[in-house]
Amino acid sequence: MIRAAVLGSPIAHSLSPLLHQSAYKILGAQGTYEAIEVAAGELAQFLKGKDSDWTGFSLTMPLKEEVLAIANVIDPVAQKISSANTLFRKDNLWFASSTDITGFGFALDSRGFTNAKSAIILGAGATARAVVGALDGRIDEIRIVSRNTGREEAIRKCATKSAIIFVPWEYTTPIAQSDLVVNTTPLYGADLFADYLPSKISSLFFEVLYRPWPTVLYSRWRENGGETMDGIDLLVHQAIEQIALFSGKSVDRASMAQELRKLAVATLE
Repeated sequence: MIRAAVLGSPIAHSLSPLLHQSAYKILGAQGTYEAIEVAAGELAQFLKGKDSDWTGFSLTMPLKEEVLAIANVIDPVAQKISSANTLFRKDNLWFASSTDITGFGFALDSRGFTNAKSAIILGAGATARAVVGALDGRIDEIRIVSRNTGREEAIRKCATKSAIIFVPWEYTTPIAQSDLVVNTTPLYGADLFADYLPSKISSLFFEVLYRPWPTVLYSRWRENGGETMDGIDLLVHQAIEQIALFSGKSVDRASMAQELRKLAVATLE
């Protein structure tokens, strides 16, 4: 029987329990999945006494980096991006991994996004590192628009094939000229870019947030003719990887993604 949870702070808003529990029912798997508040610096204490009854945990902020100092084994993907969103037990050891990279890649694939040459990422935190890792080799040039120059080294470690270029955080930056724009900033962090968008847009905008939904920048992009994807797509596809891992079952990704997205959208509307 699966026993799992999503950990983080704040966590009450998380859609992960809805998605995982619904997926277990679809797969005919018995299990429970809950949301547990675990603040920064509390993960190690939380894990003490968690025996083999626990299958694993999904991790959100602020634990994605903290877990790297706690897990017994860290997979190469999580090491590359210095972030893990999944912690599972195997052979009495805690293994840390990331489904953010594959989740982002599958989300793009589901929209037939395969021929882009340039991308802009707004922000340079843990989510941005996962996006860079997912785009590495798929995109010739990735531009990072960031306020924090101290994060440059960590971002560059996430890419071995694509060119990485850092540009200053300026709302007048012509972001719509890139084939793909990904916003990884926190709540309202990039909305002012909407005031400087051209009247006609043909590129794709991927908003990794799903609360608030839609954001100002997302809505303006659509109004000006651009294609859009939202954080629900990323949430669903990274969750599917965890669901398969926790349940040990094969998952029909296309049909599962469609069903889970429908549930998530209905909850947010």
